[in-house]
Amino acid sequence: MDAEPQRRFGVVVVGVGRAGSVRIRDLRSPNASSEFLNLIGFVSRRELGSIEEVKQISLEDALSSQEVEVAFICSESSSHEDYIRQFLNAGKHVLVEYPMTLSWAAAKDLWELAERKGKVLHEEHVELLMEEFAFLKKEVVGKDLLKGSLLFTAGPLEEGRFGFPAFSGISRLTWLVSLFGELSLVSATLEERKEDQYMKMTVCLETENKSPLTWIEEKAPGLKRNRHLSFHFKSGSLENMPNVGINKNIFLKDQKIFVQKLLGQVSEKELAAEKKRILHCLWLAGEIQKHCCSKK
Repeated sequence: MDAEPQRRFGVVVVGVGRAGSVRIRDLRSPNASSEFLNLIGFVSRRELGSIEEVKQISLEDALSSQEVEVAFICSESSSHEDYIRQFLNAGKHVLVEYPMTLSWAAAKDLWELAERKGKVLHEEHVELLMEEFAFLKKEVVGKDLLKGSLLFTAGPLEEGRFGFPAFSGISRLTWLVSLFGELSLVSATLEERKEDQYMKMTVCLETENKSPLTWIEEKAPGLKRNRHLSFHFKSGSLENMPNVGINKNIFLKDQKIFVQKLLGQVSEKELAAEKKRILHCLWLAGEIQKHCCSKK
């Protein structure tokens, strides 16, 4: 056995909202993937000093420090592109919350930059690590889809910070693409009542076999966070999700995948398939936005 000490990558967490706080917790708790990661500090626009003994450091120090080799970017979506670019240019690996950018062209450009720099660029997709998704994947495999729909409801989100609904809701699009393969856009509409903070985006997609899929995002004050789905197959129907149990440690599972990438344990084939899926979803989100905005 190799007796060399284990390689540990110095990490900085950028943004300490809900996701950033979970990332800090997971980096500090003893687990298999954290053994390879050493939390150096966090970056925030707010003056916080320290959180649970983790010290705040400036963005400039995080970028220039030899000790920092990895950035976990957990800020609002509108700032992702700029942070990814800065950290990649500084020679750091990057894990970023979805969506990695608010445009397909920017994501493609950043991936090329990561490849030139020889760095890992990983976009988190915890929705693919959920119990519900594992259940759906098993249910859908090998079946012929006739038609399907996915409706997501929630409270309002600030578009300036989180992007157009097709981007802020990209995890639902990712579910559909991961279940049914690459999709094409048929039509998209956006209904808004700004004074009521109401928004409804209706997207008609189709699979490569021309089966229709409808994706709806509806947001308004008081709307509960919920997914309603309905898939009809030649062999029967699946209406709404059964209760499949609690999603345990999905951010930690994502961290483990990232560490496997850092250690070179993920095959080129898997990396290429993941990149293709992510870029396809971002491209679709951009096309949906164009469709909706052209109708205004």
